[in-house]
Amino acid sequence: MNVKKTVLLTVSWVFLACILHSAETAGEEQPASKIVYPYEIASWTVPGNDIDRFVLAALHKNGIDPSPQCSDEVFIRRVYLDTIGTPPEPGEVIAFLGDRRPDKRAILIDVLLDRNEFADYWSLKWCDILRVKAEFPINLWPNAVQAYHRWIHDSIRDNKPYDMFVRELLTSSGSNFCVPPVNFYRAVQARDPSSIAAAVALTFMGTRFDAVPETVSSGMSVFFSRIAYKKTAEWKEEIVYLNPAPAGTLEGVFPDGKEIKIAPDSDPRIVFADWLITPDNPWFAKNIVNRVWSWLMGRGIIHEPDDIRADNPASNPELLAYLEKELVGARYDLKHIYRLILNSRTYQQSSIPRTGNPDAEALFAHYPVRRLEAEVLLDILCRISGIGEEYVSPIPEPYTFIPRDQRNIMLADGSITGPFLELFGRPARDTGMESERNNKISDAQQMYLLNSTDIQRKIRSSQQLRRMTAVARGNKTELTRNVYMLFLSRFPTQTELENAESYFLTEGLLFNQGVEDLAWALINSKEFLYKH
Repeated sequence: MNVKKTVLLTVSWVFLACILHSAETAGEEQPASKIVYPYEIASWTVPGNDIDRFVLAALHKNGIDPSPQCSDEVFIRRVYLDTIGTPPEPGEVIAFLGDRRPDKRAILIDVLLDRNEFADYWSLKWCDILRVKAEFPINLWPNAVQAYHRWIHDSIRDNKPYDMFVRELLTSSGSNFCVPPVNFYRAVQARDPSSIAAAVALTFMGTRFDAVPETVSSGMSVFFSRIAYKKTAEWKEEIVYLNPAPAGTLEGVFPDGKEIKIAPDSDPRIVFADWLITPDNPWFAKNIVNRVWSWLMGRGIIHEPDDIRADNPASNPELLAYLEKELVGARYDLKHIYRLILNSRTYQQSSIPRTGNPDAEALFAHYPVRRLEAEVLLDILCRISGIGEEYVSPIPEPYTFIPRDQRNIMLADGSITGPFLELFGRPARDTGMESERNNKISDAQQMYLLNSTDIQRKIRSSQQLRRMTAVARGNKTELTRNVYMLFLSRFPTQTELENAESYFLTEGLLFNQGVEDLAWALINSKEFLYKH
């Protein structure tokens, strides 16, 4: 039998423990006393916080049991992927597992929030929402894309207060090359006041314009009616400015129904921004803490996170109100919200449900299983293989070249893509809606991972696998342990170890081929492909 066919047939039994943890079995009810090794531990080692108080109150009210604490192996992989979009190195995992400090998880969270990759990963998220794209239908053009991306990245790196971040986006004027936040007004498919207002509402209020009364949408559009654009002699440079042409008093209506008259010498954008970022605004803080919760917990307290409206209530209003209050009290320090969520027992739960109650997911009774983002998954495969992706975009000018050593999460331009990123759901960045990114697994993705010559090439060229094979010197146990650590950030269970060693004994199987087959099987395991 062909070796490749053999490894595909053995995936189902070599990784029985992984299947227990897969998305397919995530909905199965588990006995309350049963702990699934190596994914869970029996008793809590981390203290709860106020988030847990609100979550547990809702769970108890609905008769739902929360899941137990996830194991250290699961936690370190999860928190790395959720905060910096990068799995831990084997040495980092081993050091964390050997750390006996009771607060080691909190210490790790602080370290990750300060790493450079935090800004790399979260600028990717914000570029999706802010529609950072050079080509049609956004048409920012490459120079503006690079300036805009750098501004977003540096704002996250410097932990710029969120209210200041938004105010700069809404009130800036100047060159799209020299004043990067003005690109917010350029990254709208239509530049009429209504389209701009719709983008503002979606991005900073989590509200879809088609769900609000016409009187509200037209009244809000007034605040963006004096935005103007003009070209310069520089190729593709554009100035965004407040139209200085004489104008009478404008009559605007805020989304809460309050009417206001705007004097001719006032900038309506500033008037709106001043209203938006006030602590008692009913949308501003609510929108961003709900988005952050959704990014870390798989779904919003209001779901979808960009569909805030009266008839789409929060699953836990008290929790949402608490997070809003915390953000305002922390002077819009978003890292404070990240830190609260990541340190909670709610975040550090196992992903294996303890109930079949259909409300368990919406009430956050367990950590949600979800597939890795396209860019993150490709970066992991490139890291293992030692071969990065190269991107070239000759159109539109100027010519864009992305070298192989740049990570995919740092791709600034939504127009620059490749077959892998498209297959695995990278968003087009045309609308700024969360739903543009598709993280659901598909048959085409599974067939690619099982049969792709590109995956085979990445495995065979992997210097890490070659070094592991050389160091093991035929020791199948040591090699299997190291390969599992590289791909899954944990050591294999005894059953997995025995099954892998048994496979190495397959008649006619070369040792190097066995290593490649083991790696390929792990890449196709749900434990590798999913956050869990």
